[in-house]
Parts: sequence; C-alpha cells; structure tokens
Amino acid sequence: MIERNLFKLLNKKKKSILLIGPRQAGKSTIMKQMSPDMTINLMHEPTFFEFSRDPRELENRLKASKAKLIFIDEIQRLPSLLNTIQVLIDNDPLKYSFLLTGSSARKLKRGSANLLPGRLHVFHLGALVSSELNYELDDQKALSYGTLPGIYTEEDIDSKEQTLVSYAATYLREEIQAEGLTKNIEGFSRFLSLAAIESANFLDLTKLASEAGVPRQTAGRFFELLEDTLVVRRCETFASSERKRLVKHPRFFFFDTGVLNGLLRNFNVSKDRIGKTFETLFFNQVFDSANSLNLPIRISSYRTSNGAEVDFIVEFKNVLWAIEVKAGSNVATSDLRGLKSFREYYGKKCRTVVAYLGTQKKNIADVEIWPWQELLREMGL
Repeated sequence: MIERNLFKLLNKKKKSILLIGPRQAGKSTIMKQMSPDMTINLMHEPTFFEFSRDPRELENRLKASKAKLIFIDEIQRLPSLLNTIQVLIDNDPLKYSFLLTGSSARKLKRGSANLLPGRLHVFHLGALVSSELNYELDDQKALSYGTLPGIYTEEDIDSKEQTLVSYAATYLREEIQAEGLTKNIEGFSRFLSLAAIESANFLDLTKLASEAGVPRQTAGRFFELLEDTLVVRRCETFASSERKRLVKHPRFFFFDTGVLNGLLRNFNVSKDRIGKTFETLFFNQVFDSANSLNLPIRISSYRTSNGAEVDFIVEFKNVLWAIEVKAGSNVATSDLRGLKSFREYYGKKCRTVVAYLGTQKKNIADVEIWPWQELLREMGL
C-alpha cells in the first residue's frame, strides 16, 4: 500500500477531522488506517435511512458502545449530523473524536452545515502525487489513466478504462441526480461532456451554454456544481491586483487526467492532445501536493493582449514561480517568450522555469529547465 503524505499528518492530530476529496481519492482508506473504534458509512442506504429517520441514532449507538474514535463516511449526505457531533464534543471534549469524510463540498460549503469551528480541522485529499511515489510517477500511465490510487495501481488496462468511463455515469447518478442538485440532468450531462472537451482552456460560459443548449445563467450554475462536487478546479488569471484577478476569465482543469480521458472516452494521449493533458497533470500535481502537506498555495495563469502566456504562476512558501509546461523532451528558445514577458511585467524577484518531459536539467537564457518531477521536489512539493 502506498503511504499517503496526508496520513502522516492526520495521524498526529488530536482534534476531530473532516477530510474532503473526490470519489476514489482514498479518503476512506486513510481513515481506516487510523483504526477507528466505530465506522458508519452513509453511502450504505440502510444506514443512511436509519440515521435520517432518527436524529438520536448516533447517540444511541455510542451509548451501547465503548467507541472513542468514530469514523463517519460521506458526511455531506446528512450534514445535520454535524450538530449532534458538536453537542457530543462540547459535552465531553475528551470522550470522543470523529473522523469525517465527504466527496462533495456543496452542501457543506453552500448549505447551512455546521463545520464545528474550533472543534474540527478540515483537510483536502486529491489523487496520488509524485512525492508519494518517491518522484517516480509513471508519466505515460498518469497521462492516460490518471493517479487515483485504485486505478493507478490496477494492472489490467481494460479494468482501468472501464472504471474511468463508468466514473461519469456514477457521478451523474450518485452526486447529481440522487442528491437532487439539478432537475435538468440531460442538460447537465451535455454540459459535462462539453466541459471535458474544453478542459485546460480559459472558461467561456457563453460558448458552453450555447453548445449545451442551456441558458448562460444555467451554465454558470452547472459550472459551480462541477466545482462544488470537486470535479473541476479553477485557475485564476494572474494580475497585479486582487480585483483584476477576479474579473478576468479563469482557466479550469478536471481533477484527474484519467477521469477526464474517461469522459472523453479516449485514453490515447496523441500529439494533438498531450499538451493540454500534461498541463492538467502538472496543475493537479502541484495543487494536490500542496494539499497533501496542508500548505497554502496559489496557482494562476498569465496572459497578455499581445498573446504572451505562461501556463502557471505558483505562489508558494513566499516564492513566486513562473512555470511553462512543455510536453516534450526538448525545449527551444521560442518556448521562453512568455516567461520573458512575465519577468518584465512582474519586475520583482521570481523563478522562471520550464517543466518538461525530458530527463536533463538545463539553463537557457536565464530560464531554468527542469524534468517536471524534479521541479516538484525542488519546490518542496
């Protein structure tokens, strides 16, 4: 079993924990490794109905048990249970500790869920990251099938592909339809497919709405659904002020290359697709690596009206990294135009870098060229 960075951190915590992450990221596995005395799985329908029918179900079970560490899986299905947990903790802070997981942040973020301020520490788990594999992640495997733990370690190619193709159907059924998040499931399904095609591009809701055959306002709600259910991640546009960052169109990325390819039903990362796919992989590796260490990070993109672009501006540990991602084993001087533009625009100390699929570290025109996993190591990710 691959030891997750976050497990080492969570295992030292004394307070109750809420671990949020997409389906199949490994949340339940981590919690089970912490050896809870009682496990309650709210994805199990009979269990869910027992708890939803009787608000005192948790208390009644605890009274009949000596359990001290309680694991509740998929807490977002019954967020009112958090109120009961708060009362239990407040009545006797030393008696119980809770391990909670959720694969959808929507009800917890946008609803009236009680996130137990001061009593609960919130963490985020993504797919496997390079550091968890000693910076020896298989490039081609990750580009085609992503890094969700169960899929990355699966040896049977047909099984990988079948699981990833069915991920979308499971998501639509269990996250969207079952939770009643939208009544227009057909329109949402079309929007999801089109969003997969546009992944890694700058967000254009007007275009997506037109092609999906839904009003633009509906497209905006659909995109929020994808964000809140942890399927897509936003990458804001870098600007000199906070206000300007917020008004510009962001880029967006699906949380895993394998799930993205499953939605596209295409696991062949051909020359016409590898650029965006590698950008998606790199973005998620940076994002998930920081979360696995519970460290704040900011990732944005740089684009000028003259067409100069830098894939990612990463602000991490008081260092700003301007990173161009190159899906190849060679880097030419022409690949550095955006980085030079950003260096002039920013006017402050920063590290300008190309992350590529090659194996040799280089320096071209004062720009650092790094094999991408070695760059992650250099960044402390």
